Amino acid sequence: MPLVRFDVLEGRDEKSLNELLDATHRAVVKAFGVPERDRYQVVTQHSANELIIQDTGLGFERSRNVVVISVTSTERSNQEKKEFYRLVVQELGENCGIEPNDIMISIVSNGAADWSFGFGKAQFLNGQL
Repeated sequence: MPLVRFDVLEGRDEKSLNELLDATHRAVVKAFGVPERDRYQVVTQHSANELIIQDTGLGFERSRNVVVISVTSTERSNQEKKEFYRLVVQELGENCGIEPNDIMISIVSNGAADWSFGFGKAQFLNGQL
């Protein structure tokens, strides 16, 4: 955990998607200090009319490479979040050729009681994690 969801425009091939997921996971591991196998990622591809991502009035444009990254996680410090944002932009730029203006990230925090990793158990609450 965290659970990372990606919304992208359709048309990326399997290799490009794998690079996107791997690069983002490296940022998760570095910024949040999670184990390597703590990896939960979901990709949804949309047609162009199903993904409208503007700039909140900041004055920049997005391209077809736009990616929206939504992270659900237990609470993270502001420093961890800022480091995550920086590392994602760095990783996606270096490894996927995605420009910083095409990356939008949102983090939603929740608590230990909000997670079950399987078997109908609350692993954080029952001491397994």
